[in-house]
Amino acid sequence: GGGLGGIILLVIMTFLGGGDLGDVVDNMSGVGTQSPAPYQQTAEEEELAQFVSVVLADTEEVWTKIFAEEGMQYQEPTLVLYSGSVQSACGMAGSQVGPFYCPGDQKLYIDLSFYDELQRKFQAPGDFAMAYVVAHEVGHHVQTLLGQTQELNSLRGRFSQTEFNKYQVRFELQADYLAGVWAHHAEGMGVVEEGDLEEALNAASAVGDDTIQKRSQGYVVPESFTHGTSEQRKSWFYKGYKAGNLREGDTFNTRDF
Repeated sequence: GGGLGGIILLVIMTFLGGGDLGDVVDNMSGVGTQSPAPYQQTAEEEELAQFVSVVLADTEEVWTKIFAEEGMQYQEPTLVLYSGSVQSACGMAGSQVGPFYCPGDQKLYIDLSFYDELQRKFQAPGDFAMAYVVAHEVGHHVQTLLGQTQELNSLRGRFSQTEFNKYQVRFELQADYLAGVWAHHAEGMGVVEEGDLEEALNAASAVGDDTIQKRSQGYVVPESFTHGTSEQRKSWFYKGYKAGNLREGDTFNTRDF
């Protein structure tokens, strides 16, 4: 459901060169020089771009309604689709970063190759798996509008990296909860079909810190977690899906871990 609405859709030229992302608050999982050749979308990527745009339009409808009920006004984020690497207010990001949200410019950066990666690398196929990814990044935008992102950043220099990671995990799980809140309302709008929720839960599980670490290095280091375990991510997404409101998503002051 939902049309393109007021979305600004950008396809970024491919960049050459590496470097670090810098201080980006989230991703799902430097200085460059611009390539002279513009990036050409494939037919599959065009279809994915359309799908991501429609999902974003649905999130805007849901969050505009929820914010209005709470006496607030929702400000829509901007969607940037890219391939290769992209410059954001948070620095240069390559495709290895995956989808991310930059609070500095309030934009969602979605790498078009990530849909294939979800299917092949994370074994999380299906359109709604990608919809969950978009909704998670929109969750970070909601956190920025509510002041949660600023609160998290204020803690960055006050704790060791290990201690700060614990807050980062709670922050990420809150974004998963908010993605679930969107899914709750999307179902009411007729957007969610049978099997969609399973795809989203599967994706949330696939990008858990413990699952990724076990697959990449064969063992798990809990103190290095930044996004939460597979079970936690599934659990908080499902809580948001069942609750459908902002009130039950305080991951910072709960013992329910």
